Formats: sequence, C-alpha cells, structure tokens
Amino acid sequence: MKPFFRPVLLALLFAAAPSFAQGVFQATVTLALPTVLPPMVAVQPGVQVVQDLDEEIFFVNGWYWVRRGDHWYRARDHRRTWLYAHPRFVPPALVQLQPGQYRRYHKAAWKAEREEEKARRRQWREEERERRHEEKRAEKEWKKEHKEKHHHDHED
Repeated sequence: MKPFFRPVLLALLFAAAPSFAQGVFQATVTLALPTVLPPMVAVQPGVQVVQDLDEEIFFVNGWYWVRRGDHWYRARDHRRTWLYAHPRFVPPALVQLQPGQYRRYHKAAWKAEREEEKARRRQWREEERERRHEEKRAEKEWKKEHKEKHHHDHED
C-alpha cells in the first residue's frame, strides 16, 4: 500500500468508529410505510406505538423502532433508512414486548379489552367474596351445632 493512502484509510476507519460505538451497523431494512403515519399512542411510559399498522412501529427516545425477527432497526425519520441496532442499544422496554402485541393496535379496541378484563376481575372478586362469606356462615353454623351438640352431651 502506498504511504499516501495509509492516512486516508486510517481516517476512514476512525470515521466509522463512532457509528460502531453507538451500536449502529450498516445493515438496513426497507419498510413500506405511509408518508404520514397514523397517530401514536403511549402504551408504556416512554414508549409509543403507531396505531393501525400491520407493522409494529414504536417511538422511543426520539427514534422510530421496528423488529425483524430477533433484530431491531431504528430511524430518526420513518421515511428514511432504518439501521440495524445492536441489542445492547435497544431500549429494555422494547425488548420485553411480546412480538405482535401491538400489530394493528388501536387504542379504542385496547381500551375495550382492558375494560372487559376489569369487569372479569370485578366479577371474580365478587364471586370470591361471596364464596368466603358462605364459608364463614357455614363455619359459624357448624360451630353453633357442634357447641349445642357438645353441650347436650355434657347434660346427659
């Protein structure tokens, strides 16, 4: 290699180092998204998801995020190139999400499901309260009968 090219090559290598240090590699993914995205909805503190898409697009800390298999990609602008993000740079809140959980997510449907779940829990608590009340009543009745029987046995 000619001496002239060594500094240029070293400069190129050092220029690439910051993007490696930030966990971004040159693997990209192309997404067919609308130019203007539907509204985003907060699904956890600091985590938003774009509503009504077949694709799960999240927005966290100023980045759009998408998962492809076990890999995550991010972009500052959803219309631009999506770059591979090393796993240690993916926000933990995203890693913990079940794949597909927010696909075609719609806040109104989610609220309805949540309300149904609350109603089921209320029903279960009410049934449990009634069951415990019945147990206590039966226990008191048994004690009363047992006490009377035991009392009659001593009188005889």
